[in-house]
Amino acid sequence: MGSMHTGLEEHKDDLKALAAYFAARARGGAGLMVTGGIAPNRQGWLTPFGAKLSSRDEAAKHRNVTSAVHDEGGQICMQILHAGRYAMHPFLVAPSPVRAHISPFKPWEMSPRLIRATIQDFAASAALAREAGYDGVEIMGSEGYLINQFTVPRTNRRQDEWGGSFENRIRFPLEIMKQVRQKAGKDFIVIYRVSMLDLVDDGSTWDEVEQLAIAIEAAGATMINTGIGWHEARIPTIATMVPRGAYAWVTKRLKEKIGIPLIATNRINTPEKAEELLRGGFADMVSMARPFLADPDFMAKAQAGRSDEINTCIACNQACLDHVFKRKDASCLVNPRACKEILYAAPTAPLPKKQKIAVVGAGPAGLSAATELAAKGHEVHLYDASGEIGGQFNMAKRIPGKSEFYETLRYFAKMIEKNGVQLHLNSRVDAAYLINQKFEQVVLATGITPRTPQIEGIDHPKVLSYIDVLQDGKPVGEKVAIIGAGGIGFDVAIFLTAPKLASGGDLEAIAHYHHEWGIDTGYTHRGGITAPEKETSPRQVWLLQRTKGKIGDRLGKTTGWAHRLTLKNRGVQMWSDVQYQRIDDAGLHLTVGGESRTLAVDNVVICAGQVPDRSLLEPLEAAGIRVHLIGGAKEAGELDAKRAIEEGFLLAERGD
Repeated sequence: MGSMHTGLEEHKDDLKALAAYFAARARGGAGLMVTGGIAPNRQGWLTPFGAKLSSRDEAAKHRNVTSAVHDEGGQICMQILHAGRYAMHPFLVAPSPVRAHISPFKPWEMSPRLIRATIQDFAASAALAREAGYDGVEIMGSEGYLINQFTVPRTNRRQDEWGGSFENRIRFPLEIMKQVRQKAGKDFIVIYRVSMLDLVDDGSTWDEVEQLAIAIEAAGATMINTGIGWHEARIPTIATMVPRGAYAWVTKRLKEKIGIPLIATNRINTPEKAEELLRGGFADMVSMARPFLADPDFMAKAQAGRSDEINTCIACNQACLDHVFKRKDASCLVNPRACKEILYAAPTAPLPKKQKIAVVGAGPAGLSAATELAAKGHEVHLYDASGEIGGQFNMAKRIPGKSEFYETLRYFAKMIEKNGVQLHLNSRVDAAYLINQKFEQVVLATGITPRTPQIEGIDHPKVLSYIDVLQDGKPVGEKVAIIGAGGIGFDVAIFLTAPKLASGGDLEAIAHYHHEWGIDTGYTHRGGITAPEKETSPRQVWLLQRTKGKIGDRLGKTTGWAHRLTLKNRGVQMWSDVQYQRIDDAGLHLTVGGESRTLAVDNVVICAGQVPDRSLLEPLEAAGIRVHLIGGAKEAGELDAKRAIEEGFLLAERGD
């Protein structure tokens, strides 16, 4: 289980919540786990008062984590991470005073004395990690953090013994590796995370990556882990749009050059993909982070031949990375228990009273509520007017780059079967039916209905709803205006502009991704990047927004920029401050920033929000039945699967 910061590292609870989090994954069969990044000193903090291990008092708190893991038969390493110029505080340092655009602060240039002191701080932190009971450490040498900043000319502009030549630029990581090994002992696991593909200008060459890895092995590393892309790189590396195993090629390229185990990572989220890479000789080990967030029992299920029960990570980033960047605790869209293990255990105790409960609507909220309530022992009936489960997910899964939603629906289908939910598809129920069936409680997960904006000509034949396009497959012309630039508007724009791949196979998808984003698989350029190949969109599209400001500003922090860049590269016109006048045979008449325009489009697709569907609420409450609203039925707004699944889970967890 690879390193991932969760926010639990900063809890003032003697790390008991972090201990429960890792214990659950040790119990679930993870062979070796690595913590989120822990700074070796104050300057290395990611944020003010962030996680740090530089004293014995701090080490004592970490014993709660290591003891909990060892009690479950697991092993755990602590990642030592110095943020360098990525730190979000004014005391940040770096090899050279070059500000990162993702930090508001310019770093202080490290003096030779501070460099040597920092090397000793890494070694001291490793020794304290051993004292705290960790089985090893991982030295974070990638993703653009301090060590990585020393190794490349992009951020190391020094001309002393710590900069200039390649040999001088890698002196810092090699001295850290040597001192950590000396201080922590020969029998201590030391993983070094090498940046194998920086994906930024003036990054490393392949020869430099290879030479560094060989030198790190000689300096005493136990294993080498793979780092892909700096945080400031303008290439998505872990989002759902990235094909599975898209970076295994770079690990395979290094594998024959070193003698210690090499670890593959990035967008490996199923046991089948992991097995494929191991058998194919791409690496000796596989590291996954978010897949263990989504399902702590990932390995136990895989080992028992129950892969169909794995709650697969869909790489959405909405509850994990987006939360962490907002300084909130991480969780998981598909697993609301994640990072709350100290509060919520899996249901095991018998119910005080079994109830007959109806859940109306088999979208994300209804699926979550039905399966969790049934797992607690209730008699649960799940109704949906459609012929398949999934609700809005059945549209999302059709968006290129969002096929992982199929996995979530596969998981819920298995949980319906396993937990004994009585599923009724093609069943549009009314209040009278639910009353006659004598349900003690009814959960309304009936979702939303699309909002129709008040625009003259809204009934014109040119006008389609997003449901017409994504669900019903109605034909769409070559020139299209999309009204509404929220998540659904972006999905429709990506759907309409995506190029058609010939075979749809994994290898073709990976090759297309490399070309689209300018990833140099020949590694002939520094940083492994080249010019992206311009895509020819099958349509001319305008994405329109009423409000002023940046288009798609409410999209997730870690993925929104990639969606915007994708559409920009496909020639989509994105306009804000738009007022709609009318729709007629000539097209869409509007004003943009006060200037009148007419878009001569073939179709206008409406993605202008939703309203809750609560038609069953009043008659059920009038009959004295206890009713719960969750998901879109509770709050439409912008569709939010994270909130929907969490509300279904919490409803069952309350047990009231």
